[in-house]
Amino acid sequence: MQQFLALTSPGIEILLAQELKDLKAEQVVQKPEGVYFNSTIEHAYHICLRSRLSTRILLKLGEGDATNKDELYAVAKSINWSELFSVDNTFAIDFVGTSDEIRNSQFGALTVKDAVVDHFRDLNQERPSVDKSAPQISFQARLLKQKVVIYLDFSGRSLFKRGYREHSGAAPLKEHLAAAIITRSGWLDDTTKPLVDPMCGSGTIVIEAVLMAAGYAPGIDRAQWGFDFWLGHQPEAWKAAKSAAIEQSHVGLTQLKAKVFGVDLDSRVLKTAQQNAKNAGVQRFIEFSCKNANDMKNGFGPKGAILFNPPYGERIGELPELVESFALLGQTFKAQFVNWRIAVLTANVELLAMMKMVTLKRYKFKNGPLDCQFALYNLDDKQVSSSNVNAEFEQKDSDFGNRLLKNKKNLKSWLKQENIECYRLYDADIPEYNVAVDVYGDHLVIHEYTAPAIIEPEKVAKRLQEVVYFAPKVLGVPTDKVIIKTRAKQKGKEQYQRVEQTKKSMVVHEYGAKLKVNLWDYLDTGLFLDHRKTRQIVAKKSTGKSLLNLFAYTGSVSLQAALHGADTVTTVDMSNTYLSWAQDNFVLNNLSGHKYDFIQADCLQWLKKNEQKFDVVFIDPPTFSNSKRMGESFDVQRDHVSLITDGVNSLAEGGELIFTNNKRNFKMDFDAIAALGLNVQELSDKTRDKDFQRNKHIHNSWLIKRKAS
Repeated sequence: MQQFLALTSPGIEILLAQELKDLKAEQVVQKPEGVYFNSTIEHAYHICLRSRLSTRILLKLGEGDATNKDELYAVAKSINWSELFSVDNTFAIDFVGTSDEIRNSQFGALTVKDAVVDHFRDLNQERPSVDKSAPQISFQARLLKQKVVIYLDFSGRSLFKRGYREHSGAAPLKEHLAAAIITRSGWLDDTTKPLVDPMCGSGTIVIEAVLMAAGYAPGIDRAQWGFDFWLGHQPEAWKAAKSAAIEQSHVGLTQLKAKVFGVDLDSRVLKTAQQNAKNAGVQRFIEFSCKNANDMKNGFGPKGAILFNPPYGERIGELPELVESFALLGQTFKAQFVNWRIAVLTANVELLAMMKMVTLKRYKFKNGPLDCQFALYNLDDKQVSSSNVNAEFEQKDSDFGNRLLKNKKNLKSWLKQENIECYRLYDADIPEYNVAVDVYGDHLVIHEYTAPAIIEPEKVAKRLQEVVYFAPKVLGVPTDKVIIKTRAKQKGKEQYQRVEQTKKSMVVHEYGAKLKVNLWDYLDTGLFLDHRKTRQIVAKKSTGKSLLNLFAYTGSVSLQAALHGADTVTTVDMSNTYLSWAQDNFVLNNLSGHKYDFIQADCLQWLKKNEQKFDVVFIDPPTFSNSKRMGESFDVQRDHVSLITDGVNSLAEGGELIFTNNKRNFKMDFDAIAALGLNVQELSDKTRDKDFQRNKHIHNSWLIKRKAS
């Protein structure tokens, strides 16, 4: 009898332990690191061929104390490596675990490797070669609680790979995890009932389900094994075990009566699923169809199981469509699949609530690095009758939905009168729904503000989902035109942080101007909606005059001034990206020529050196910046007097400076400004338009002139 360790993913250990017992392994013991068992080598071949839930099976070679490098080396040196593999074979050492003395796996692996090489050298043999990527034989040392156990990688890596999957979708489900959720779903108790995967992707779940129902040994199609170059390998016993497994598997397929259905909206990935099923030899048992899961009708039977692994929405931009999809799925299930078992694996647990169904059981799993839950539902008559299938989400039940409607009604006549297509509809009006909702033509941008730490993450996620569900419903916007951004207090260059890389843009209109906006790639879109009135005020003051626009961002103020007939417009910003964007805006509006100057520079330093005079100077600095390119930090509260001083030095006689910022509770230093011989007039109430009246702190605006002499 030999001792083995079977490895798997978190959450599957208990199922693996039962599988090993069913496969007649002895002394099966489940531990956090895996499942230990005893077996003969002959029977271990049988287990390797049939285990669906293990990712790797290791054969114990030796163990000992390893409180430091010397002890680790001694344990490794005590193993007779020349009896395990030939010097002509390449090998690799995996090391798992750390301690105070052995602080990283690379150091541990190197120590064991040295012991292996020294063993062969002591025998006056050539040293075997290490091959980390494709070794002929592998070993693993596992350090736990100052003790190390050294194993032969008996099965070889990635035991979950069955060999049928040529291609996979964007987020493939590993086969052993698919096997685990199929087991947990309960469908294997009666495989004559239909199994439906409404989001089957590359087909892993439906293919694995058929193979499991047939009792098909998953290892019989595997080309390489960890024991292939092991000197203790028993070829005849292996050949017998494999022949028995092949015969049993083929018999199982001939007797199979399972009915399995794979559904997916993407015809391309469905072709991949069909090819994978063909490779696995089970295409005749699976009926594939291309359709939206939300439109499914139950033509499968009175009872069965729906089992699926939907997209998780790891990127927040995917959330709008997922929220709507889960809500519609809940309605579809309750309308079409009464008396069915519903089983869902997801990392976005809060989305499950959108289906409005009561969970029977939940299990925790890991899908790669993601923590997931596998939720089971029995869709009996009681559960269906407890909710109104046709009206799961009523706007009248949502405070947020009601507030959106109210705000929309209040702004309706103003929007029509001013012909405004880009505006803020909602800005954290209700504290529990801490978001802003902006309309850009036929698109919605939802800004999620960072919630206070005292609010539970689950509540935050649930409220966001309600926002994401109702906002497009109330406003009649398709979910693929809803964009979500997460906003926290930004410092320095973070305020222009890239969040996607779609390079998409669209053109919107404002008071006769065409403006390019990008709703997807940055936290800000390229157009500050709260400065709509500010742009008009600056533009009118600039008619027939010269304008200097500092910290110009995408140049929307410059553009409006040019369209209002400014004599010259100088646009300064440190970012080449945004300066190019500003030039794009001018091109969109057929504006070109020597009157329009675009300068890439540190605005603070440029302003100190500038000798040109302007009739109007507009300054809209960041609240804070510590950009390396600026060479110094900037704080608008601390440094505004110095900035205004430099700005006034660039003013022509009789000129005007408009200074704005968005620092909450900003306090103008009136005494210092007065000492400079300047008059200050606050414009905040005049520059704040109707859609920002609810937020008195959105920005501060000031008109500054020299005092009359």
